[in-house]
Amino acid sequence: MDDLLQRLRAGLPAEALITDPDVTPSYARDMAGFCDAGTPAVVVLPRTVEQVRHVMRTASALRVPVVPQGARTGLSGAANATDGCIVLSLVRMDRILEIDPVDRIAVVEPGVVNAVLSRAVAAHGLSYPPDPSSWETCTIGGNIGTASGGLCCVKYGVTAEYVLGLDVVLADGRLLSTGRRTAKGVAGYDLTRLFVGSEGSLGVVVRAVLALRPKPPEQLVLAAEFASAADACAAVCAIMENGHTPSLLELMDRTTVRAVNRLGRMGLPDTTAALLLAAFDTPDPAADLAAVAKLCTGAGATQVVPAEDAAESELLLNARRMSLPALETVASATMIDDVCVPRSRLAEMLDGTAAIAEEYGLTIGVCAHAGDGNTHPVVCFDHTDADESRRARASFDAIMALGLELGGTITGEHGVGVLKKEWLARELGPVGLELQRGIKQTFDPLGILNPGKLF
Repeated sequence: MDDLLQRLRAGLPAEALITDPDVTPSYARDMAGFCDAGTPAVVVLPRTVEQVRHVMRTASALRVPVVPQGARTGLSGAANATDGCIVLSLVRMDRILEIDPVDRIAVVEPGVVNAVLSRAVAAHGLSYPPDPSSWETCTIGGNIGTASGGLCCVKYGVTAEYVLGLDVVLADGRLLSTGRRTAKGVAGYDLTRLFVGSEGSLGVVVRAVLALRPKPPEQLVLAAEFASAADACAAVCAIMENGHTPSLLELMDRTTVRAVNRLGRMGLPDTTAALLLAAFDTPDPAADLAAVAKLCTGAGATQVVPAEDAAESELLLNARRMSLPALETVASATMIDDVCVPRSRLAEMLDGTAAIAEEYGLTIGVCAHAGDGNTHPVVCFDHTDADESRRARASFDAIMALGLELGGTITGEHGVGVLKKEWLARELGPVGLELQRGIKQTFDPLGILNPGKLF
């Protein structure tokens, strides 16, 4: 420990190091439940690339594990500390280095908050579309590490589609540049994509070149109520099958709707079994909403309410934004799942989750990025009740299994971390797992980067 601190201090300013044992545990974990976390030996908050390189050279020389962190808003335990590790918090590397309206790129450090970047590029008539629900606090580096998604993915895609190039500090302290600044580029293997979603297990991202888009028009939103989840999912399929490209297509099941009703006094009828929200940011969004309204009615919607302006749209979206806070009032703890299935199997996913809730005697609400088939079942339970906690964890695994049975994936946007290691192995299979472990060995032969995550 003394040797580690001495070496770190040789290349870092005093304010970059936190060694107080009363403070370091506050950096031990992200927002995931049911995930073990250790006690870090030291927390380092660098401001420069050279400081990050110094940390990694020191860690490599002493074979000390390093856990990279952003804002710790993740939900899989990917940022959880291990005993005796260096927590490498990148939140102070928070500069927007460049915004180029001609090439439509932004160059940023990893600690830049998503919402800060979005507002900065908006001043140039541009947008950075990836918008995780924690966008006001989560960082770009964390978004890259977990390949984050968000509400707009149905039209604009996920983080991976906007990362053009990276500067990455490797385990031994070398600096690697990947990718490009150009609109096109196919030179060599796509190492940039390899780092996106790698959860800090292959290197430490210290700079990112991000693609931007023109700022879209204000979106208009439609809300459709359904008497069954199956009818709502049929509407989702009809919307996509008929060639529409909504900027948002979100679904809330009966449990979530009732929780939102209680918290926000939304006035939705008790008969609402599912609420579907669709939005368009096209030149004529009212016409698109009218077409979607017909499809929803044809699928069995009991009521369809299109917004007339941005203010009404915002009111409708508030229901979706309240989903998690509302479900958190149901019980003392929640466990958020993240299973993505083909859109055509979405109804089976929701019905299956309802059956799992009944089997385990739990309240499980589902909100979903329906246009992507990305569901977020939220298991509500009493964390002080050992049996209920056990059933909550068992129901989580049952939901994972259901997603794979339906041809889906164990995570659409939250990542694997500690929480889903066992399920990643099941999804990849033995050959896929062997190859991925081989890639990890190539980049991190000493196994010091975020050990215990993913595999």
